[in-house]
Amino acid sequence: MPRRTATMLASTLVLFALLCAGVFIKVPYSEMSPGPTVNTLGESRGEQVLSISGHKTYPTTGHLNMTTVRVTGADFNMNLLEAVYGWLSDENIVVPHENLYPDGKTEKQSTQENAEEFSQSQESAKVAALKQIGIPVSARVIVSTVVKGSPSEGTLHAGDVIKDVDGAAVTEPGDVAKLVTKHKPGEPVVFTVVPAAEAAEAEKANREPTATTKVTVTAGKAPDDNRAIVGIRAGTDHTFPFPIDIKLADVGGPSAGLMFALGIVDKLSPENLTGGKFIAGTGTIDDAGKVGPIGGIQMKIIGARQAGAEYFLTPAENCASAATHRPDGLTLVKVSTIDDAAKALAKIGKGDTAALPLCAKS
Repeated sequence: MPRRTATMLASTLVLFALLCAGVFIKVPYSEMSPGPTVNTLGESRGEQVLSISGHKTYPTTGHLNMTTVRVTGADFNMNLLEAVYGWLSDENIVVPHENLYPDGKTEKQSTQENAEEFSQSQESAKVAALKQIGIPVSARVIVSTVVKGSPSEGTLHAGDVIKDVDGAAVTEPGDVAKLVTKHKPGEPVVFTVVPAAEAAEAEKANREPTATTKVTVTAGKAPDDNRAIVGIRAGTDHTFPFPIDIKLADVGGPSAGLMFALGIVDKLSPENLTGGKFIAGTGTIDDAGKVGPIGGIQMKIIGARQAGAEYFLTPAENCASAATHRPDGLTLVKVSTIDDAAKALAKIGKGDTAALPLCAKS
């Protein structure tokens, strides 16, 4: 066999062996890529994303798109070849598997957690939006979860509204733990609550729940010290002055909060905030309207630009990373609160963009 032919054959065999190794060698990585974007002012799968009844709304134009990230599942076993392709791609990110699924979390557990965060983000978006336009929202402290096997199991229930503990009024979730820990383990703790069923009925009727009952729980002992505990997690629930429904399937996590809030503000405001422009964005939001950072910012700005966005509302803490990977034609606007975002929208809608706070590389 000629030497040149032998060399080519050997090289081919080596290449084939490397490709086979790349396919069969599994690596502990996962992949993130740009996901779909959805206009919060429009429809998704034939249904309005935001529906408001019982209050005057106004026509809207343009886009206020929330953005998403696609991730490989918890059971996906990436091979070396796929990892190399992802590392070389400009539109995908390969990250350690544990970054997406820490502590061996299953895909089912991750989906459940994301669904809970998504639900909470909707609640906070409604609160922040209504506060932004001066519409008051009633807040109340509730039993968010009851720990299985705890002293409260079967006595207190998720959704119960906590009015007081031992006669001391409860106005913030943190008040509950403070009042419980005044006791010693084994002592009775008396809660005045509105049962969850009554609270749910009142919420449907957009009224404050009133019927109360007293519940006594014998305090247990914390596993790490001698603190008294009852085994509940307190949270906040709200009564809205009119119904606001958010419908969006197959999306999880808290990062759409800002865009939901802005969509609500736009629909309830006489001014056309977007001015017909295509604006996308991301960011968590709390009840006070503070915008928080999110994961996957690089994927979200790519997805937004591919969808046609010209402006992207970016959480301040994500700005440096976003600016490093900014796609051509996309203006990254820095926001820290819903008020920042609303003011930015007003400037964009009017074409007054010279003074917009822009993201810069660190």
